[in-house]
Amino acid sequence: MSKLELAFQKGKAFIPFITCGDPDLETTKKAVREAVRNGADLIELGIPFSDPTAEGPVIQGANIRALSGGITTDRVFDMVRELRKEITIPFVFMTYANVVFTYGADRFFALCGEIGVDGIILPDLPFEEREEFLPISRKYQVDLISLIAPTSEERIGMIAKEAEGFLYLVSSLGVTGMRNEINTDLESIVRIIRTYTKIPCAIGFGISTPEQAKKMAGVADGVIVGSAIVKLLENYGKTAPQYIGSYIKEMKDAVKNI
Repeated sequence: MSKLELAFQKGKAFIPFITCGDPDLETTKKAVREAVRNGADLIELGIPFSDPTAEGPVIQGANIRALSGGITTDRVFDMVRELRKEITIPFVFMTYANVVFTYGADRFFALCGEIGVDGIILPDLPFEEREEFLPISRKYQVDLISLIAPTSEERIGMIAKEAEGFLYLVSSLGVTGMRNEINTDLESIVRIIRTYTKIPCAIGFGISTPEQAKKMAGVADGVIVGSAIVKLLENYGKTAPQYIGSYIKEMKDAVKNI
């Protein structure tokens, strides 16, 4: 069992997403510490990219701010190395295939393994093309996390059978962002997933309120929240970590007894 799977062993997992370097890396580190202090089970760290095709306006804005502030992949690695001196819960990178390719896939995954990044999500990497990175990720024991979307249909079983770490179930069509309602029949998708794998399944995209989080935790093993947290960074800047901590506690409380 991978370290990512273990993060789901204590009940429903709450997984916050934070864009690294927005507004700066010191604020990111404080936000991560607050997330851990308030119950996060696993943290997604976004490595900024100039063309984040899966992201809505909120996270796109965070990418722009971070890149404008001089964030680099090397600086993100250095930040994680520092955080690992005090934090033991799993970290997952979320970025784009071009970031890994440009950095050098072997070098990228070797560093992930060295500093304690337990998995990676590449939303623009089609399942059929994951072999480009899979042998390297396995070499360094970094889980390559697969996404299942409402449109995956007959591909759900194929993706689920090969899943590592956890499955990222996309709640809605379109890009990331807060949504008033999530109407996808996620229960049916999870039932199909369960016939192929026991790997944990976490739902992301569109979740922003405790009520939504509680509902999604009733369907899956965990809940992923990004845009609502990044919006706090946009609104409060360097003072955002305290607000992030309070928000994560509220969200974790909503899912932990499901």
